[in-house]
Amino acid sequence: MKEEKKIVLGISEKPKPAQWLLLSIQHLFAMFGATVLVPALTGMSPAVALISSGIGTLVFIAITKGKVPSYLGSSFAFINPIIAVKALELDPSSGVGMGSFLVGSFLVGVTYSVVALIINRAGTQWLMKLLPPVVVGPVIMVIGLGLAATAVNMATNNPAGDYDLTYVLIGLVTLTITILTAIFTRGFLSVIPVLVGIIGGYVFSIILGVVDVQHVIEANWIEMPSFAIPFVHYTPSFTWRVFLMMVPVAIVPIAEHIGHQLVLSKVVSKDLIKDPGLDRSMLGDGVATMIAATLGGPPNTTYGENIGVLAITRAFSIYLFVGAAIFAIMFGFCGKISALLSTIPTPVMGGVSILLFGIIASSGLRMLVENKVDFSRKRNLIISSVILVIGIGGAAIHIGKVFSLEGMALASIIGVVLNQVLPGKQVVDFDEMFKE
Repeated sequence: MKEEKKIVLGISEKPKPAQWLLLSIQHLFAMFGATVLVPALTGMSPAVALISSGIGTLVFIAITKGKVPSYLGSSFAFINPIIAVKALELDPSSGVGMGSFLVGSFLVGVTYSVVALIINRAGTQWLMKLLPPVVVGPVIMVIGLGLAATAVNMATNNPAGDYDLTYVLIGLVTLTITILTAIFTRGFLSVIPVLVGIIGGYVFSIILGVVDVQHVIEANWIEMPSFAIPFVHYTPSFTWRVFLMMVPVAIVPIAEHIGHQLVLSKVVSKDLIKDPGLDRSMLGDGVATMIAATLGGPPNTTYGENIGVLAITRAFSIYLFVGAAIFAIMFGFCGKISALLSTIPTPVMGGVSILLFGIIASSGLRMLVENKVDFSRKRNLIISSVILVIGIGGAAIHIGKVFSLEGMALASIIGVVLNQVLPGKQVVDFDEMFKE
């Protein structure tokens, strides 16, 4: 029998100062690339995303009583909905007010919290009945494939929207560096291929003269980020259209959250689903997302990258995540870092996005394979097929200017409904998943 690797730091164990510093920075690097990529793609502030992720992580740790070593960063699931809502905000005829995407994000956090309350009262099995792999897998695939065109456009077109060979070259070099790092490196480097790819692509862009660092030179070391606070910077307004565009997408991060807690439980050899409980971790995710929305940041989710770091280092101390969160908040208030992030060329982001969005789609496929979803059964084939075509095809239901349900949100709801009404449902048991 294979001997289990020795635990370097237990969950509640306090590290030595040097350990604390280095291992916290390691977790910061693991989440950094993906956390700043989401606001970069959606036109939000990377600095605010860093600050809200740090605060969200600290809140998550408090709510889970310091028993769940996790970092919360920007969620990829809401990239398309945020972009779509922000486009509506610019259309006076849509009836959607400015800052509505942040109201939608806040409601997503409320949704997580409501789910946490139901879990606390009714247990977990109802959730597995509602969101089995045959529904969640294809929805995750829709997220990745639906963003494919965005990634390719960023990697090939200049700001004027025209094809640019220099941009293509930068995108390909960035993609190549990211792939080589993911495949041929070992240890910690293999966990941060996105960050390595962004750095490599950025250096290559400087060589080609695409980057203007003057803004970085002129920036202050300490600078107030561009927060978007309700009733200060905008007046919140509720519309069912925004609600239906964003809230149903919460199906994906909720399922992702469950998966992360199961994997993390196996990594740390503790059943976190029972102690501190899935209700507490889900509530932590929800409150963190609500806080992020009130600051102007994207919705949060637990990060698989940091779970990967835990598996490699075997250092599970919750103090490492407290350190990483504090560093993220400090970075957010550093004007030069914010300026540096704003100078990253779009083809660099496009290059890493080609891989990232593809991995998201492949993750959905992996969920189907690992859960042995049988596509010789007609119900499974029908559910996944309908979700994929409606989601990727951008199908929509519009009733005047009040009601609108489209794309991924519509696909998610139809997938849930089909799974409930078609005969032959199969339910996955949480206890059995943990025993595997």
